[in-house]
Amino acid sequence: MSLAGVRAGGAFALGSAMGRLRGDDSGNSDLMRREARRFTAELGRLKGTYVKIGQMMALLGEHFLPEPLTDALHDLDSQTHPLPWAELEASVQDSLGARHSELKIDTQPLAAASLAQVHRATRRRDGYELVLKIQYPGLAAVIDDDFDAVVRMLLLTRWIKAGREIDAWLEDMREQLHHEIDYQRERSMTLEARRRFARSDRYHVPEVIEELCSDSILALEYVQGHRVTQPEVAALSQSRRNALGQAMLELFFIELYEWGVLQTDPNFGNYLIHSEGKSDRLVLLDFGSTLACDDSFRRHFGDAIAAGQTGNRELLADSLIGLGCLRKDATAFARDSFCEFCEMLLEPLADPGNLPAEYLNAKGQYCWGRSRLMQRVGKHAANSAATRHFATPSRDFALIVRKLTGVFTFITVLNAEFNGHEIAHRYIDGWIGRESGQ
Repeated sequence: MSLAGVRAGGAFALGSAMGRLRGDDSGNSDLMRREARRFTAELGRLKGTYVKIGQMMALLGEHFLPEPLTDALHDLDSQTHPLPWAELEASVQDSLGARHSELKIDTQPLAAASLAQVHRATRRRDGYELVLKIQYPGLAAVIDDDFDAVVRMLLLTRWIKAGREIDAWLEDMREQLHHEIDYQRERSMTLEARRRFARSDRYHVPEVIEELCSDSILALEYVQGHRVTQPEVAALSQSRRNALGQAMLELFFIELYEWGVLQTDPNFGNYLIHSEGKSDRLVLLDFGSTLACDDSFRRHFGDAIAAGQTGNRELLADSLIGLGCLRKDATAFARDSFCEFCEMLLEPLADPGNLPAEYLNAKGQYCWGRSRLMQRVGKHAANSAATRHFATPSRDFALIVRKLTGVFTFITVLNAEFNGHEIAHRYIDGWIGRESGQ
């Protein structure tokens, strides 16, 4: 890893120097890209927490890491391989104690990630089916040291420069890592989510089997279902896919404006679609990565959505400053550029009369798949972030944009057709009314 760091440091210096000679200070040289991939390959070889840290930086580091490195770090998304059961079994027996004999555990995992893997199990006495989310042994003891090692390498290679904003981001990422291995916290969040959605006919949170939970195991009800990318979901009727898309969008606003706790990881693997007859429900599987949103943040976010829909650039800019992603001293050009980016991102939530006609069906409904919204937003985001008036955004803002783009992508994969304006304003306006006592 040190060797990869030194090589990348040289590449960064040479790439920057050559860029300045060409009049290009972007630092995106071919040499830098090769060394970024070499550095990423070293993280992948070290596995475990190093892969998770790299994955997290790929998602959130785009705000302070060079583009060649964030591009390379995305390669880690495919580098999560399960541990053999023989390497987990002793840890599982220690965690479950005498209850281990009550279960018949499938030694082949259902899924694997960088910090844990999931195994299906059956309770012997009654045949009850459940899943065990099993944390890899020893993570808690090394996670801080591993995180510090990666940060030191990033500093050594000059992929990042020390500073107050960067330090705050890195500490936020460290906190997020600790949340993801805190199974007692995730258990509590899952129980609260199950309570909130207990009477819902659109959402299902699996039952928590509390007597089988521990610091390293989370035991949940096994629920059958399909991933949004599977052909069984694509085969559903347009009206059913529309309803699922609306449920996913509404879930975002329920979490933000009713619960005040946002599940910030929009990974498709965190959701299943469970169908019975002609009815479908979203199964919510993971509450390890959550964010508590304060009233100030929710107010600014609601104002940003409202301003983006009405074209009120002054209110939108003020809201973006309040959210921590635009400098107070930004030029008029910078404000307009970033406001335009936000208006584009919020396009599906606009008043139906203001939606682009080329993305509407014959009924005037927004066609999420046809819109290619994420591709258009991505291009504009690069231009907005390039201006020196673009502030490194707060973690809260970055996480909520990550969540919102994940929600929009989920709906796009469903190829749903509906307008999001009424859903958004039902929750935002209702929350503002409650806050003002109206």
